[in-house]
This record gives sequence, structure tokens and C-alpha cells, in this order.
Amino acid sequence: MTTAQPQPRLSLRNISKRFPGVLANDRVCLNLYPGEIHAMLGENGAGKSTLMKMIYGVMKPDEGEIHWQGRPVDIAEPAQARALGIGMVFQHFALFETLTVTENIALSLPAREARDLKALGRRIREVSERYGMALEPDRLVHSLSIGARQRVEIVRCLIQDIKLLILDEPTSVLTPQEVEGLFKTLNQLAAEGCSILFISHKLNEVRALCHNATILRGGRVTGECKPVEESAHSIARMMVGEDTPLSTTYEKREGGDDFLVVRDLSLKSLDPFGTRLKNINLRVRKGEIVGIAGVAGNGQDELLAALSGERLGEDAGQICVPAGRIALLPPLQRRNQGLAFVPEERLGRGAVPDMSLAENGLLTAFGAGLVKNGLVNWGRTRDFAQGIVDDFKVKCGGIDASAKSLSGGNLQKFIIGREIRQKPSLLLAAHPTWGVDIGAAVAIHKALIELRDAGTAILIVSEDIDELFEISDRICAICHGELSPLKAVSDTSIGEVGRWMTGDFDTAQGTGPTQGESHV
Repeated sequence: MTTAQPQPRLSLRNISKRFPGVLANDRVCLNLYPGEIHAMLGENGAGKSTLMKMIYGVMKPDEGEIHWQGRPVDIAEPAQARALGIGMVFQHFALFETLTVTENIALSLPAREARDLKALGRRIREVSERYGMALEPDRLVHSLSIGARQRVEIVRCLIQDIKLLILDEPTSVLTPQEVEGLFKTLNQLAAEGCSILFISHKLNEVRALCHNATILRGGRVTGECKPVEESAHSIARMMVGEDTPLSTTYEKREGGDDFLVVRDLSLKSLDPFGTRLKNINLRVRKGEIVGIAGVAGNGQDELLAALSGERLGEDAGQICVPAGRIALLPPLQRRNQGLAFVPEERLGRGAVPDMSLAENGLLTAFGAGLVKNGLVNWGRTRDFAQGIVDDFKVKCGGIDASAKSLSGGNLQKFIIGREIRQKPSLLLAAHPTWGVDIGAAVAIHKALIELRDAGTAILIVSEDIDELFEISDRICAICHGELSPLKAVSDTSIGEVGRWMTGDFDTAQGTGPTQGESHV
């Protein structure tokens, strides 16, 4: 006697979705069962996020049917999806910055559950602590780090009675310890019968967590597998094909003369919940990449704001470049000194969502011959944007497409390409490959190395230690607003940098000249 196949909780039947110039999903079929953790894999722009948004009611399919627990459903809006028991954590945060954590979570709950904010706050604290994602319910979202905002999104789903949890790149800004805690939570949810759809470009995580995987290429299902039976390399090949390089080893460089010199930089955070910078000393040379590791919320945002000019220093001599002291100069004057900046938040800071790619290119590159006598040269501006799209293989509906219409990884490629094409003398980059696929990450790394080899000084802030070891020439860590000693990558280890990230700087003491390079 054979056991009957259980009924799918979710069934997608020939789902198609079109945008101007783009077929995002092409007759996609998928069955998801109770208790199953299912990975959706593919390159940036393969159609993964679009498919998830249709399940969650943010978009409607142009063709095909969605069946929920055996019955066809027309999910018209997220509130209806949540009523069915579907929760989603977006790659780009759906949070109101001027509201508290509790108020943001209350907005997604039925009125009867959201009415008592104090009781909800206690529930948020209890759930977040239980799953190792501690949150302060009364904190305003704008005061939270990127990692903490991600935790708000996850906890918002966890406190609901969900039957399907959709996670779009949920681990991009989590520490390894937080990822481990999240996976325990997801396995527990699956054991209790919850279905999980998991989008990630971190294939080792997919292999460790997911029972099954579906691969999309160009909006179509091109393969399926059981991740545990595959290697990360074989899964990557299913995603990108045989022509895309998956990894590269880069030669380390010593760099030339100092370009950026930071001396005794101490700044109190303007945010009452922020991190005070304490006696930061740092040198970045021409023709080298310096990586700064750290857990979110340890002063990275404050340091980048001070270096980019978003936050002015208290003494002009605290930050210097060859042209002079710049700590009191605003961002535009720093850009005139050769500085370029890739912020950690793509939509809102890196790009204006409703503006076209051509217009977003103009935002920071207007000084590169795109504006003359106060008039925009739209021919050059469009050529500049098209050059970024071509050089970085940005998948989009053309340079007139809005920034918000791009997948996260493709928008990241555009923003980085915009800064690199200006040939800066100093590039500051926060999380340069956050949420991008393997092929795109390799392309971004290659572009950064080429920029370094052309003589640019590059400073990268990232929580991805593997990435920093791959592309950095020297590396340090930031913890509680203090910077560890700076070492050549060849003279340290992932374990030592991991200890620096916890504030244990003693392991680097007594290392002689290498240590002294970061303390001017």
C-alpha cells in the first residue's frame, strides 16, 4: 500500500508576469508542502522577488493561477495574504522610519492585536529575545542599524500565526551567530508544519537549511534539486550557466603613498541610540583596498558619515587627503577632491526610487562633464548611464527604467558602476555585494580590483569576512566605535578578525610595524 502524496500548501500554475520590455516570470510552476523549506535560486533579475511578491499580494500575475491549500485564490493585497497565513520579509525594508519598532509591527496586525501597544511591545521583546534577535520595542526605526531593521522585519512575521514564511535575502546583514539562531527558528517552524520559501545567494546556507530548491533563469524554471545532494559550485552552475566565472584569486598589493589619513577622530553620535567614535586612526594608501569588518551597529554608519561628509568633524585636521584637510568640508567639496561613496542602503540613499537610471546617474556624476553652465547635457547623461548598464551587465528595462523597478542586486551593480566610472581617487563602499548573486559579486570584485590597480585608494566596510579576505590588502575591525589594529591580510586570520569584531584587540598587540600602520 502506497502512502498518498500530501496536498501542496501552495501551488503555482503557469504564473507569468510582464513589465515594459521585461518578461519577469514565464509560466512558472511550483508546489510547496507543509513543513518544507524550499529555496528559490537564480541570478539577480531572474524573477525570484517578483514571484514572491505575487504570492504576497504586492503584485498580480498576468497569467496563471495560485492555489492555496487546494483552492484557487486571488491574492489582491498583502493584508489578504496575511489573513491566509502568509508572511514575507522583503529584501528592501518595508518600515516607517519615524515610527517605533512596536508601531511598525502593529501596522501589519489585525486591529484587535495592535490596539494595546504596551502588550504588543512585551510580546515583541519576548519573541525577539527568544530567537536571539533582541529588539527594543520603543526605539524609532530611523535610529536602528541595517541589521537591526532586518530583525524587525523577521520578528514581525514570527509573532504572527503564519503557515507560509517568505524570506528574501534574510541573512544579508546578519552575523554568523544571528544566522545560526535564525536557522534554528526556521527549522523549528518547519517542524511545526510551517512552509518556508527562502531566497538567498549564499549557497552554503541553502545547502545547510533547505530541503528542496527551484532554479530560475530569465524568469523560467530551469532546474530543481535537493541542495544537500549538491555542492555549492554545482548549484551555482545551474544558476549562471557555464560561461560565468564563479571565483577569482586576486593578488595582494602594498599600495603607495597615503591618500586618506584619519587622525584621532572622535565624534559623538547625533543619534541617541548611535555609537560614539573613539580615537579612530587610519591610513588608506593609493592602490590598495582596506577592509573594515564589524557587526552592524558598532560605528560603521558613523564612520562612513564622517568620511563622506554627511557628518562634519570637529577639527579640520582629523581627516586629510593630499589636497588638504577635509573634515569640515561638506560632501560636494569632498567629491571635488576625488572622493566617491557607495552607501549601505540602496534605495533612498544610493538611488532615488522613482527616478530613472539616467537621472540617478546624474545625481553624483554631474561633475563628470554631464552639466555645463547649469544645464544638463542629456546626451552625455544617457550615454553615462548606458555605459554603466553595459559594463556591469545591469538587467533592466533600459536607462529610462526607475531605480525601484530593478532587483536589489542589479541596482547595487548600477550604483557601484556609477561611482567607479567617475574614476575616483578614493572610494568608500559599504557592503558592496550585499544581496547580489555569485556572478555579480565576482564582477563587482573584479571592478574594484581594477580600480585599485589603477591607483585608487579604496575603503570597504562589510560584515562579510570572507569577502574582505578575498579582496582586501589590509584589514581591521570596528567594535563599539573603536578601530582594531590594521594588518596585512596575509598576516592575520578569519579567527583573529572575528575576535577583533567582539572588541578583543589584544590578539594583535605586539605585532610591530604592521600594527603601527593604523595608528598615526
